[in-house]
Amino acid sequence: MPVVGLIALACSGLVLFALGTSTTGLLPILVGVVAALVPVGPVLMAYLWVDRWEPEPAKILLLAFAWGALGATICSLAFNSRAQAIGDLIQQGFGADFAAVIGAPVAEEAAKAAFLVVLFVRRRNEFDGVVDGIVYAGVTAAGFAFTENIWYFARVFNEGGFGTASSGIVGLFILRGVLAPFAHPLFTSLTGIGIGIAALSGNKVVRVVAPVVGYLCAAGLHSLWNFSTTVGDGTTFINLYFLIMVPIFAGMVVLVVWQRRREQRIVAAQLPEMEAHRWIAASEVSLLASMPGRKNWRRIVRRKVGERASRAVAAYQHAVTELAFLRHRMAQGTAGADAEQRHRVLLSTLLAARQAAVDAPGAAKAEGGRNG
Repeated sequence: MPVVGLIALACSGLVLFALGTSTTGLLPILVGVVAALVPVGPVLMAYLWVDRWEPEPAKILLLAFAWGALGATICSLAFNSRAQAIGDLIQQGFGADFAAVIGAPVAEEAAKAAFLVVLFVRRRNEFDGVVDGIVYAGVTAAGFAFTENIWYFARVFNEGGFGTASSGIVGLFILRGVLAPFAHPLFTSLTGIGIGIAALSGNKVVRVVAPVVGYLCAAGLHSLWNFSTTVGDGTTFINLYFLIMVPIFAGMVVLVVWQRRREQRIVAAQLPEMEAHRWIAASEVSLLASMPGRKNWRRIVRRKVGERASRAVAAYQHAVTELAFLRHRMAQGTAGADAEQRHRVLLSTLLAARQAAVDAPGAAKAEGGRNG
Protein backbone atom coordinates (compact mmCIF):
# COMPACT_ATOMS: atom_id res chain seq x y z
CA MET A 1 0.00 0.00 0.00
CA PRO A 2 1.32 3.49 -0.86
CA VAL A 3 2.54 5.71 1.96
CA VAL A 4 -0.46 7.98 1.37
CA GLY A 5 -2.78 5.04 2.09
CA LEU A 6 -0.99 4.22 5.33
CA ILE A 7 -1.18 7.85 6.41
CA ALA A 8 -4.89 7.88 5.60
CA LEU A 9 -5.43 4.78 7.74
CA ALA A 10 -3.48 6.32 10.61
CA CYS A 11 -5.55 9.50 10.37
CA SER A 12 -8.72 7.40 10.36
CA GLY A 13 -7.57 5.75 13.57
CA LEU A 14 -6.94 9.11 15.22
CA VAL A 15 -10.35 10.39 14.15
CA LEU A 16 -12.09 7.27 15.47
CA PHE A 17 -10.23 7.52 18.78
CA ALA A 18 -11.12 11.21 19.11
CA LEU A 19 -14.79 10.54 18.33
CA GLY A 20 -14.92 7.67 20.79
CA THR A 21 -13.29 9.46 23.70
CA SER A 22 -15.29 12.66 23.14
CA THR A 23 -18.55 10.69 23.08
CA THR A 24 -18.06 8.18 25.90
CA GLY A 25 -14.81 9.13 27.64
CA LEU A 26 -11.40 7.47 27.83
CA LEU A 27 -12.19 4.79 30.46
CA PRO A 28 -15.15 3.29 28.56
CA ILE A 29 -13.03 3.18 25.39
CA LEU A 30 -10.26 1.34 27.23
CA VAL A 31 -12.80 -1.11 28.69
CA GLY A 32 -14.19 -1.56 25.17
CA VAL A 33 -10.74 -2.31 23.78
CA VAL A 34 -10.13 -5.03 26.39
CA ALA A 35 -13.56 -6.58 25.82
CA ALA A 36 -13.17 -6.44 22.02
CA LEU A 37 -9.77 -8.15 22.13
CA VAL A 38 -11.27 -11.33 23.61
CA PRO A 39 -13.41 -12.44 20.61
CA VAL A 40 -11.14 -11.12 17.83
CA GLY A 41 -8.27 -13.44 18.78
CA PRO A 42 -10.12 -16.76 18.23
CA VAL A 43 -11.71 -15.39 15.04
CA LEU A 44 -8.33 -14.50 13.53
CA MET A 45 -6.82 -17.82 14.61
CA ALA A 46 -9.67 -19.67 12.92
CA TYR A 47 -9.05 -17.90 9.60
CA LEU A 48 -5.29 -18.41 9.85
CA TRP A 49 -5.94 -22.12 10.48
CA VAL A 50 -8.07 -22.24 7.34
CA ASP A 51 -5.18 -20.63 5.45
CA ARG A 52 -2.55 -23.23 6.41
CA TRP A 53 -2.16 -24.86 2.98
CA GLU A 54 -1.08 -21.69 1.27
CA PRO A 55 -0.61 -18.92 3.88
CA GLU A 56 -1.30 -15.48 2.50
CA PRO A 57 1.41 -12.80 2.88
CA ALA A 58 1.42 -11.50 6.45
CA LYS A 59 1.71 -7.89 5.27
CA ILE A 60 -1.44 -8.15 3.17
CA LEU A 61 -3.37 -9.83 6.01
CA LEU A 62 -2.25 -7.04 8.34
CA LEU A 63 -3.40 -4.44 5.81
CA ALA A 64 -6.72 -6.27 5.47
CA PHE A 65 -7.25 -6.11 9.24
CA ALA A 66 -6.17 -2.45 9.35
CA TRP A 67 -8.51 -1.50 6.52
CA GLY A 68 -11.42 -3.22 8.25
CA ALA A 69 -10.61 -1.70 11.63
CA LEU A 70 -9.89 1.84 10.40
CA GLY A 71 -10.67 2.58 6.75
CA ALA A 72 -13.91 0.62 6.37
CA THR A 73 -15.10 1.79 9.77
CA ILE A 74 -14.62 5.50 9.08
CA CYS A 75 -16.24 5.18 5.63
CA SER A 76 -19.24 3.38 7.11
CA LEU A 77 -19.56 5.89 9.92
CA ALA A 78 -19.79 8.76 7.45
CA PHE A 79 -22.42 7.00 5.37
CA ASN A 80 -24.50 5.73 8.31
CA SER A 81 -25.01 9.24 9.66
CA ARG A 82 -26.40 10.27 6.28
CA ALA A 83 -28.53 7.13 6.07
CA GLN A 84 -30.29 8.08 9.29
CA ALA A 85 -31.07 11.51 7.88
CA ILE A 86 -32.45 9.90 4.71
CA GLY A 87 -34.65 7.61 6.78
CA ASP A 88 -36.07 10.57 8.70
CA LEU A 89 -36.86 12.28 5.40
CA ILE A 90 -38.81 9.21 4.30
CA GLN A 91 -40.73 9.16 7.58
CA GLN A 92 -39.98 11.06 10.75
CA GLY A 93 -38.60 8.71 13.41
CA PHE A 94 -37.72 6.04 10.82
CA GLY A 95 -34.10 7.16 10.53
CA ALA A 96 -32.53 4.84 13.11
CA ASP A 97 -34.29 1.73 11.76
CA PHE A 98 -33.50 2.68 8.15
CA ALA A 99 -29.83 3.19 8.98
CA ALA A 100 -29.61 -0.12 10.84
CA VAL A 101 -31.52 -2.34 8.40
CA ILE A 102 -30.72 -0.70 5.04
CA GLY A 103 -27.95 1.87 5.33
CA ALA A 104 -25.47 0.02 7.54
CA PRO A 105 -25.50 -3.34 5.68
CA VAL A 106 -25.14 -1.67 2.27
CA ALA A 107 -22.37 0.71 3.36
CA GLU A 108 -20.44 -1.58 5.69
CA GLU A 109 -20.33 -4.54 3.33
CA ALA A 110 -19.31 -2.24 0.47
CA ALA A 111 -16.56 -0.67 2.58
CA LYS A 112 -15.20 -4.06 3.63
CA ALA A 113 -15.48 -5.42 0.08
CA ALA A 114 -13.49 -2.47 -1.28
CA PHE A 115 -10.25 -3.97 0.01
CA LEU A 116 -11.02 -7.33 -1.59
CA VAL A 117 -11.89 -5.75 -4.93
CA VAL A 118 -8.76 -3.60 -5.03
CA LEU A 119 -6.61 -6.59 -4.08
CA PHE A 120 -8.26 -8.74 -6.76
CA VAL A 121 -7.77 -6.10 -9.45
CA ARG A 122 -4.20 -5.16 -8.56
CA ARG A 123 -2.84 -8.50 -7.29
CA ARG A 124 -5.10 -11.16 -8.70
CA ASN A 125 -2.39 -13.78 -8.32
CA GLU A 126 -3.00 -13.65 -4.55
CA PHE A 127 -6.33 -15.41 -5.14
CA ASP A 128 -6.00 -19.11 -5.90
CA GLY A 129 -9.61 -19.91 -5.12
CA VAL A 130 -12.51 -19.63 -2.72
CA VAL A 131 -10.45 -20.21 0.42
CA ASP A 132 -8.27 -17.17 -0.29
CA GLY A 133 -11.37 -15.04 -0.78
CA ILE A 134 -12.83 -16.27 2.50
CA VAL A 135 -9.60 -15.65 4.40
CA TYR A 136 -9.08 -12.09 3.14
CA ALA A 137 -12.76 -11.30 3.71
CA GLY A 138 -12.76 -12.82 7.19
CA VAL A 139 -9.64 -10.96 8.33
CA THR A 140 -10.96 -7.66 6.95
CA ALA A 141 -14.31 -8.16 8.66
CA ALA A 142 -12.59 -9.19 11.91
CA GLY A 143 -10.86 -5.81 11.92
CA PHE A 144 -14.17 -4.05 11.31
CA ALA A 145 -15.91 -6.02 14.08
CA PHE A 146 -13.03 -5.25 16.46
CA THR A 147 -13.50 -1.49 16.13
CA GLU A 148 -17.29 -1.74 16.12
CA ASN A 149 -17.19 -3.83 19.29
CA ILE A 150 -15.01 -1.23 21.01
CA TRP A 151 -17.66 1.41 20.28
CA TYR A 152 -20.61 -0.74 21.37
CA PHE A 153 -18.89 -1.97 24.54
CA ALA A 154 -17.76 1.56 25.47
CA ARG A 155 -21.22 3.04 24.96
CA VAL A 156 -22.98 0.32 26.96
CA PHE A 157 -20.39 0.51 29.74
CA ASN A 158 -20.85 4.26 29.87
CA GLU A 159 -24.61 3.83 30.22
CA GLY A 160 -24.93 0.79 32.48
CA GLY A 161 -21.50 -0.35 33.67
CA PHE A 162 -20.59 -4.02 33.66
CA GLY A 163 -24.19 -5.11 34.30
CA THR A 164 -25.37 -8.72 34.35
CA ALA A 165 -25.86 -11.58 31.90
CA SER A 166 -28.86 -9.73 30.45
CA SER A 167 -27.68 -6.12 30.65
CA GLY A 168 -24.64 -3.87 30.53
CA ILE A 169 -21.35 -4.82 28.98
CA VAL A 170 -21.59 -8.42 30.21
CA GLY A 171 -24.89 -8.97 28.41
CA LEU A 172 -23.59 -7.34 25.24
CA PHE A 173 -20.40 -9.41 25.41
CA ILE A 174 -22.49 -12.61 25.54
CA LEU A 175 -24.34 -11.47 22.42
CA ARG A 176 -21.42 -10.15 20.36
CA GLY A 177 -18.44 -12.00 21.82
CA VAL A 178 -19.94 -15.43 22.57
CA LEU A 179 -23.02 -15.96 20.38
CA ALA A 180 -21.94 -14.02 17.32
CA PRO A 181 -18.17 -13.36 17.13
CA PHE A 182 -18.23 -14.58 13.51
CA ALA A 183 -21.18 -12.42 12.42
CA HIS A 184 -19.26 -9.77 10.44
CA PRO A 185 -16.70 -12.27 9.07
CA LEU A 186 -19.57 -14.53 8.00
CA PHE A 187 -21.32 -11.70 6.13
CA THR A 188 -18.20 -10.55 4.30
CA SER A 189 -17.05 -14.09 3.57
CA LEU A 190 -19.98 -14.31 1.15
CA THR A 191 -18.35 -11.50 -0.86
CA GLY A 192 -15.03 -13.33 -0.53
CA ILE A 193 -16.59 -16.47 -1.99
CA GLY A 194 -17.81 -14.46 -4.97
CA ILE A 195 -14.34 -13.05 -5.59
CA GLY A 196 -12.79 -16.51 -5.13
CA ILE A 197 -15.15 -17.89 -7.78
CA ALA A 198 -14.19 -15.01 -10.08
CA ALA A 199 -10.51 -15.86 -9.62
CA LEU A 200 -11.13 -19.46 -10.71
CA SER A 201 -13.16 -18.53 -13.79
CA GLY A 202 -11.95 -17.60 -17.24
CA ASN A 203 -15.37 -16.20 -18.11
CA LYS A 204 -15.47 -12.38 -18.04
CA VAL A 205 -19.16 -12.33 -17.10
CA VAL A 206 -18.58 -14.62 -14.13
CA ARG A 207 -15.69 -12.43 -12.96
CA VAL A 208 -18.10 -9.51 -12.67
CA VAL A 209 -21.33 -11.25 -11.63
CA ALA A 210 -19.89 -13.55 -8.94
CA PRO A 211 -18.48 -10.76 -6.72
CA VAL A 212 -21.67 -8.70 -7.14
CA VAL A 213 -23.86 -11.64 -6.15
CA GLY A 214 -21.57 -12.36 -3.20
CA TYR A 215 -21.84 -8.74 -2.06
CA LEU A 216 -25.63 -8.73 -2.37
CA CYS A 217 -25.83 -11.92 -0.29
CA ALA A 218 -23.51 -10.39 2.32
CA ALA A 219 -25.57 -7.18 2.54
CA GLY A 220 -28.83 -9.17 2.63
CA LEU A 221 -27.71 -11.43 5.45
CA HIS A 222 -26.31 -8.43 7.33
CA SER A 223 -29.65 -6.65 6.92
CA LEU A 224 -31.57 -9.63 8.32
CA TRP A 225 -29.21 -9.77 11.29
CA ASN A 226 -29.60 -6.08 12.06
CA PHE A 227 -33.38 -6.35 11.70
CA SER A 228 -33.50 -9.14 14.27
CA THR A 229 -31.36 -7.24 16.78
CA THR A 230 -32.90 -3.78 16.39
CA VAL A 231 -36.44 -3.94 14.98
CA GLY A 232 -37.45 -7.48 15.89
CA ASP A 233 -37.99 -8.93 19.35
CA GLY A 234 -36.22 -11.75 21.17
CA THR A 235 -38.16 -14.41 19.24
CA THR A 236 -37.15 -12.85 15.93
CA PHE A 237 -33.48 -12.97 16.94
CA ILE A 238 -33.65 -16.58 18.14
CA ASN A 239 -35.40 -17.71 14.96
CA LEU A 240 -32.89 -15.92 12.72
CA TYR A 241 -29.95 -17.17 14.73
CA PHE A 242 -30.86 -20.86 14.71
CA LEU A 243 -32.77 -21.12 11.42
CA ILE A 244 -30.52 -18.95 9.23
CA MET A 245 -27.23 -17.94 10.84
CA VAL A 246 -26.25 -21.32 12.27
CA PRO A 247 -27.03 -23.28 9.04
CA ILE A 248 -25.13 -20.72 6.93
CA PHE A 249 -22.17 -20.88 9.30
CA ALA A 250 -22.24 -24.69 9.16
CA GLY A 251 -22.42 -24.52 5.38
CA MET A 252 -19.41 -22.20 5.37
CA VAL A 253 -17.45 -24.69 7.46
CA VAL A 254 -18.36 -27.52 5.07
CA LEU A 255 -17.35 -25.37 2.10
CA VAL A 256 -13.99 -24.53 3.67
CA VAL A 257 -13.25 -28.19 4.45
CA TRP A 258 -14.19 -29.18 0.89
CA GLN A 259 -12.05 -26.42 -0.63
CA ARG A 260 -9.09 -27.30 1.59
CA ARG A 261 -9.27 -30.88 0.35
CA ARG A 262 -9.46 -29.52 -3.19
CA GLU A 263 -6.29 -27.52 -2.55
CA GLN A 264 -4.57 -30.62 -1.22
CA ARG A 265 -5.53 -32.57 -4.34
CA ILE A 266 -4.21 -29.77 -6.57
CA VAL A 267 -0.84 -29.77 -4.84
CA ALA A 268 -0.60 -33.56 -4.76
CA ALA A 269 -1.41 -33.77 -8.48
CA GLN A 270 1.43 -31.37 -9.38
CA LEU A 271 4.13 -32.99 -7.24
CA PRO A 272 5.01 -35.98 -9.52
CA GLU A 273 5.74 -33.68 -12.47
CA MET A 274 7.72 -31.32 -10.25
CA GLU A 275 9.73 -34.32 -9.07
CA ALA A 276 10.26 -35.44 -12.68
CA HIS A 277 11.78 -32.02 -13.40
CA ARG A 278 14.00 -32.56 -10.32
CA TRP A 279 12.66 -29.41 -8.66
CA ILE A 280 11.84 -31.51 -5.61
CA ALA A 281 13.26 -34.79 -4.34
CA ALA A 282 11.41 -38.08 -4.81
CA SER A 283 11.54 -38.68 -1.04
CA GLU A 284 9.70 -35.39 -0.47
CA VAL A 285 6.63 -36.09 -2.62
CA SER A 286 4.67 -37.99 0.02
CA LEU A 287 5.66 -35.50 2.73
CA LEU A 288 4.57 -32.48 0.67
CA ALA A 289 1.26 -34.08 -0.32
CA SER A 290 -0.42 -33.80 3.09
CA MET A 291 -0.59 -31.33 5.94
CA PRO A 292 0.33 -33.95 8.58
CA GLY A 293 3.34 -34.95 6.47
CA ARG A 294 4.53 -31.36 6.22
CA LYS A 295 3.98 -30.69 9.90
CA ASN A 296 5.80 -33.86 10.93
CA TRP A 297 8.71 -33.00 8.61
CA ARG A 298 9.11 -29.58 10.25
CA ARG A 299 8.76 -31.10 13.71
CA ILE A 300 11.54 -33.63 13.10
CA VAL A 301 13.85 -30.96 11.65
CA ARG A 302 13.11 -28.65 14.58
CA ARG A 303 13.86 -31.36 17.11
CA LYS A 304 17.04 -32.62 15.43
CA VAL A 305 18.45 -29.40 13.99
CA GLY A 306 16.69 -26.36 15.36
CA GLU A 307 14.17 -23.61 14.66
CA ARG A 308 16.22 -21.98 11.89
CA ALA A 309 16.26 -25.14 9.79
CA SER A 310 12.56 -25.73 10.49
CA ARG A 311 11.71 -22.25 9.20
CA ALA A 312 13.78 -22.94 6.07
CA VAL A 313 11.80 -26.14 5.45
CA ALA A 314 8.53 -24.23 6.00
CA ALA A 315 9.59 -21.63 3.40
CA TYR A 316 10.43 -24.41 0.97
CA GLN A 317 7.03 -26.08 1.54
CA HIS A 318 5.27 -22.76 0.92
CA ALA A 319 7.21 -22.21 -2.31
CA VAL A 320 6.22 -25.68 -3.54
CA THR A 321 2.56 -24.91 -2.85
CA GLU A 322 2.67 -21.55 -4.63
CA LEU A 323 4.25 -23.10 -7.72
CA ALA A 324 1.80 -26.02 -7.69
CA PHE A 325 -1.19 -23.66 -7.62
CA LEU A 326 0.23 -21.53 -10.41
CA ARG A 327 0.89 -24.56 -12.62
CA HIS A 328 -2.67 -25.76 -12.00
CA ARG A 329 -4.10 -22.37 -12.99
CA MET A 330 -1.90 -22.30 -16.08
CA ALA A 331 -3.30 -25.68 -17.09
CA GLN A 332 -6.83 -24.34 -16.52
CA GLY A 333 -6.14 -21.17 -18.51
CA THR A 334 -6.91 -18.80 -15.63
CA ALA A 335 -3.39 -17.78 -14.61
CA GLY A 336 -3.25 -14.50 -16.52
CA ALA A 337 -0.97 -13.08 -19.19
CA ASP A 338 2.09 -12.87 -16.92
CA ALA A 339 1.90 -16.52 -15.86
CA GLU A 340 5.16 -17.55 -17.52
CA GLN A 341 7.08 -14.76 -15.86
CA ARG A 342 5.59 -15.55 -12.45
CA HIS A 343 6.40 -19.23 -13.03
CA ARG A 344 10.08 -18.39 -13.54
CA VAL A 345 10.11 -16.24 -10.40
CA LEU A 346 8.34 -18.87 -8.28
CA LEU A 347 10.59 -21.65 -9.57
CA SER A 348 13.66 -19.59 -8.70
CA THR A 349 12.17 -18.95 -5.25
CA LEU A 350 11.48 -22.66 -4.79
CA LEU A 351 15.00 -23.72 -5.74
CA ALA A 352 16.53 -21.05 -3.50
CA ALA A 353 14.28 -22.10 -0.61
CA ARG A 354 15.21 -25.73 -1.07
CA GLN A 355 18.89 -24.90 -1.12
CA ALA A 356 18.46 -22.82 2.04
CA ALA A 357 16.76 -25.76 3.72
CA VAL A 358 19.55 -28.12 2.65
CA ASP A 359 22.26 -25.67 3.71
CA ALA A 360 20.79 -25.07 7.16
CA PRO A 361 23.28 -26.25 9.83
CA GLY A 362 22.74 -29.94 10.50
CA ALA A 363 20.08 -30.31 7.81
CA ALA A 364 21.96 -33.00 5.94
CA LYS A 365 22.03 -35.17 9.04
CA ALA A 366 18.33 -34.64 9.62
CA GLU A 367 17.57 -35.39 5.97
CA GLY A 368 19.49 -38.61 6.19
CA GLY A 369 17.68 -39.65 9.33
CA ARG A 370 14.31 -38.79 7.78
CA ASN A 371 14.97 -40.76 4.63
CA GLY A 372 16.32 -43.68 6.57
